[in-house]
Amino acid sequence: MEVWVSIIISVCAASTPLLLAATGELVVERSGVLNLGVEGMMIIGAVTGFSVAQVTGNPYLGALAAVAAGAFFSLLFAFLTLTLVANQVATGLALTILGLGLSGMIGEGFVGQPGIKMQALEIPLLSDIPVFGKLLFGQDLIFYLSIALVFGVSWFLFRTRAGLMLRSVGDSHTSAHALGINVIRIRYLAVLFGGACSGLAGAYLSLVYVPQWVEGMTAGRGWIALALVVFASWRPARLLVGAYLFGAVTIAQFHAQATGIAIPAQFLTSLPYIATIVVLVLIARNRRATIINTPASLGKPFVPDH
Repeated sequence: MEVWVSIIISVCAASTPLLLAATGELVVERSGVLNLGVEGMMIIGAVTGFSVAQVTGNPYLGALAAVAAGAFFSLLFAFLTLTLVANQVATGLALTILGLGLSGMIGEGFVGQPGIKMQALEIPLLSDIPVFGKLLFGQDLIFYLSIALVFGVSWFLFRTRAGLMLRSVGDSHTSAHALGINVIRIRYLAVLFGGACSGLAGAYLSLVYVPQWVEGMTAGRGWIALALVVFASWRPARLLVGAYLFGAVTIAQFHAQATGIAIPAQFLTSLPYIATIVVLVLIARNRRATIINTPASLGKPFVPDH
């Protein structure tokens, strides 16, 4: 039983950065903006979180700095696409390339340094409960925040007036503007939220999952997060399930290698990305459901007619 608990905790750790980044991107896409720069914002969050934690000796300050760095990067994307009406796809790709290059330069002096790990929150008595104690009450703060964020976003989108306004902007920005809704302001706020979530996801990688800085350590997780939003049909509850399924696939390949299964290590390492492609192909087959669930204004530029 202890082995299974250990495996489940590993799955939670692998799933948390995916869940954080995908939750932020879900809000962004619900507002009608397609930001393909998730990978870039994650890697900037990872290097910022690690470097600030090293300098200050406090991983929590590192996480806050990572949130700010991700938000700042997303602000750059928002300015280019919402104010200057640049192409969202091209700008998102440029943001990823910029993030990967800039993070390598910033983190050059931190390569090989032991990181400061964000410790788990040990809740007295509860964390000592057999089997479920460490699983439910012995995780780190960001893990609990990621779960709370999913439910909070779900409540916001479907239970509040502000969430209704955001969804209306994503479904028809022209109609929302005609009703007096400030489309650009709502999209700016959504993009900032998505960037903050991606920055925190990156900080989780360098402060919790693997407490060290390695260039390119996001390893395509930003692209998986983008696929997860489509997999979840832009619904937070499904996102939670999808993130943990992909996390389980990631951990499965490590355990398969440890047991000595006669399968090439390169194939096992590629399993999460193969799963991403398979999921996208299966979703694409049901074209009707995809069209119904996709925000109608996703990726379309908006210029207000003053």
